[in-house]
Amino acid sequence: MTASPGGPAARLAARLARHGVHYGWVMVAITFGVLLTTAAMRALPGVLLRPLEAEFHWDRAAITVGVAISLLLYGTVGPVVGRLMDSLGPRRVILAALALMGSAGLGVLRMDQVWQFDLLWGGLVGAGCGAAASVLTASVVSRWFVARRGLVTGLLSAATSAGQIVFVPTAMWLTLAAGWRAGLLLILGLMLLVIAPLVVVWFRDSPAAVGLRPFGEQGAGPAPAPADAAERTPLRVALRSPDFWWIAGGFFICGYTTNGLIATHFIPHATEHGVGEIAAASILGLIGGTSVLGTIASGMLCDRVRNRRWLLAACYLFRGLSLLLLPLISGSATLLAVFGVLYGLNWFATAPVNQVLLMDLFGRRSVAQIYGWVFFGHQLGSALAAYLGGWVHDRVGSYEPVFVAAGLAGVVAAAFALQLREGRRGMLVRPATA
Repeated sequence: MTASPGGPAARLAARLARHGVHYGWVMVAITFGVLLTTAAMRALPGVLLRPLEAEFHWDRAAITVGVAISLLLYGTVGPVVGRLMDSLGPRRVILAALALMGSAGLGVLRMDQVWQFDLLWGGLVGAGCGAAASVLTASVVSRWFVARRGLVTGLLSAATSAGQIVFVPTAMWLTLAAGWRAGLLLILGLMLLVIAPLVVVWFRDSPAAVGLRPFGEQGAGPAPAPADAAERTPLRVALRSPDFWWIAGGFFICGYTTNGLIATHFIPHATEHGVGEIAAASILGLIGGTSVLGTIASGMLCDRVRNRRWLLAACYLFRGLSLLLLPLISGSATLLAVFGVLYGLNWFATAPVNQVLLMDLFGRRSVAQIYGWVFFGHQLGSALAAYLGGWVHDRVGSYEPVFVAAGLAGVVAAAFALQLREGRRGMLVRPATA
């Protein structure tokens, strides 16, 4: 499934090259679209939670079981998908994932039992989202870019935030106007009718498929075969490195304090304190909007900061402190908007730092598989927070204990980041060169 010399991708790459534009930027745009729609699917439970309670009379803990399964599978498939992308390329994996999410989403439209939600949303949508997005950024960046990796990683990481900006308020408006199925149909239509055709026609697995080298690599024509196999670290070697476990532990807390907690429970929390549904969804969108700025800035700083562990620690610490403020301001939409700006600046700012660190520590040609395992830890944290938030709420009638615990966990993650040996001469795990 690579481009022929006369294929549309190769022809476009040649035309762009004549104007000094590398085809890698087309790959960035298509990948951004895939991540955008995948993020929209993953953000929907925050919008659907109360409508599902009202229509089917399921309790919140029962619904969040399906959400937790989805988040867990989103991370569980990461190591498998990472290995497939490293060996087969990302294109076929993405197409299979889009088909899986689309068919499962159509099934959700007709469900009437909670076990169906667990199977379709928890199982199939979660696996499809994980296959399409969990390690896609790392795979595309490592294949297509030698220079500007931090910037590109930041741009692609911002796609999740952009999906929040665009789709959470829109889905909430459609849900209130026409029911929760309308919001889901909007995202499915965009995924199947717009993004999937773009992947089929224009997405390619490597620069060599369109006759190019990676952006920033010197030389003319496609890179020779040995270079494509270079800079690998076997997984067993990475697992023996303390740096792997410090990054994975911090990313576990990252998932706990973002996708699992805020993305799932922020809107119900705000509405229970007197904030309207549209206003609450808009604040969650505001979190995504400011996160776009924070994530891109984080990626740019990765290209400029020598000791990135300090940047990672600052992101975790700032997030933890902002979460500790949330229980104190829950009744004011204005103060919640202020929280949205502060929290949003580091919502996904840790992602580009972690991915660039892993590329530096373990080599760009093994980063998809290694990041897949790190991301598995992220989604374990997400799943725990999604379920624990619903469980605590059903028993004490409040999310405050979970928010406080998440804030303290952010401080712990900052301490983990400072343990990294990045920047200390002679202590890095050196990737094996083919």
